[in-house]
Amino acid sequence: MTASTNGPRGRARYITPAGERKLREELTYLWKVKRPEVTQAVREAAALGDRSENAEYIYGKKQLREIDRRVRFLSKRLEELKVVDRLPDDTSRVYFGAWVEVENEQGDLHRYRLVGPDEFDLSKGYLSVDAPMARALLGKRLDDEVQVPTPEGRVTVVITDIHYLPPE
Repeated sequence: MTASTNGPRGRARYITPAGERKLREELTYLWKVKRPEVTQAVREAAALGDRSENAEYIYGKKQLREIDRRVRFLSKRLEELKVVDRLPDDTSRVYFGAWVEVENEQGDLHRYRLVGPDEFDLSKGYLSVDAPMARALLGKRLDDEVQVPTPEGRVTVVITDIHYLPPE
């Protein structure tokens, strides 16, 4: 990945269509559902009188600040993201969106999908392209031995499978 593919904080700007859809759904929910609910609750709490000792009012205002912060972040982030909705020209190499299976030195198999930093979820096998493992795998081919930097030192893995899902 080149510097031009990264955002202001060094995070990759790529996202899958499903990842973008999930972020847009969150933004819509926060703006159209959650914020109006919390605003109404704050309005009702404010009507009760003294706001300085009104826990519902204070908590509601804090919730609104958190919602507004997340809405601003999502709006800005969605503007800078590039949705990757097509397969790479060379599907024999590891690129963004690939499912990659690797075998470590102990013979353990691990399967990952390289996704954007906004959608990584190791419980699903989604690995951020910004992660050291993903960066080490990018551009590699089947049966390549790859050195992955870890806090304990370098680990060697072998790529045993690469495949891509058809575009959504």
